[in-house]
Amino acid sequence: MTAPDRLNTFSSQRLTLSYAEWGKATAPPLVLVHGGRDQKRSWDRVAARLAKTYRVIAFDLRGHGQSDWVTDGDYGVMDHVYDLTSLVDVLELERFTLLGHSLGGNITLRFTGLFPDRIEKLIAIEGLGPSPKMLVERQSQPLTERLNNWIEQRRSLSDRGPRVMSDLAEAKGRMKAAFAHLPDDLIHHLTETGLKTNSDGTVSWAYDPAGMGRSPADISHDDFVELWTKITCPTWLVYGANSWASNPAEDGRARHFQNATVTLIKDAGHWLHHDQFDDFMDQLDSFLGS
Repeated sequence: MTAPDRLNTFSSQRLTLSYAEWGKATAPPLVLVHGGRDQKRSWDRVAARLAKTYRVIAFDLRGHGQSDWVTDGDYGVMDHVYDLTSLVDVLELERFTLLGHSLGGNITLRFTGLFPDRIEKLIAIEGLGPSPKMLVERQSQPLTERLNNWIEQRRSLSDRGPRVMSDLAEAKGRMKAAFAHLPDDLIHHLTETGLKTNSDGTVSWAYDPAGMGRSPADISHDDFVELWTKITCPTWLVYGANSWASNPAEDGRARHFQNATVTLIKDAGHWLHHDQFDDFMDQLDSFLGS
């Protein structure tokens, strides 16, 4: 795996967040945004390919990787959008290409809807959130039931500490058990870069477990959809054919976009850029015109 050319930090809402860069600083900028329970170095293979053409930038979301955790465990999606805005403003990126996965795709869609003139092209890997069916099921619950469920979830996550493992080998075993189809060198890389070392020499995953919750204070789904309609740049909505996520070309969500293409990657799940790296990169190069 190709390590970043440059590592640095920036400040956002009194937090210190970490970011990495690959490629020439004078090349056209392209920003990568990872998903939940992930971190910037999971993009290494993707970034190394893109760095032949672009100045590639990836940052650790708050509560992930080498970035600060919030004190109250509340990680709103719009806070992540704010952090992305802080990063690109610090780096003085007036116009750039944006690629995000899962939660990162959700963040990039919101950012692009807010600032459509700043984005050259947008790639969202399974970033549209719950399917229409899931949303109907969620909204069928009475409000008090939904909010009480949130309170119980928040209490459970707040009480949960990071998983402690004896060493890298144990962590690799857990990663391999969850993603048995991935090659060993990728398992090693994703594990090694996704850990933090504790004071007693044990290791834990480098993300705040409290960040796995969903805040009731987020914008509504209708507002999220309105942001999709504001996106004017060429947009690639890419999904894994074997993923749990539903196809936006079939469930009606793609119709809200002005200029979007939907693609399914064969034999791939939610982590499709790892599952079918070569196929994904070939299609990405074609979309970018690299």
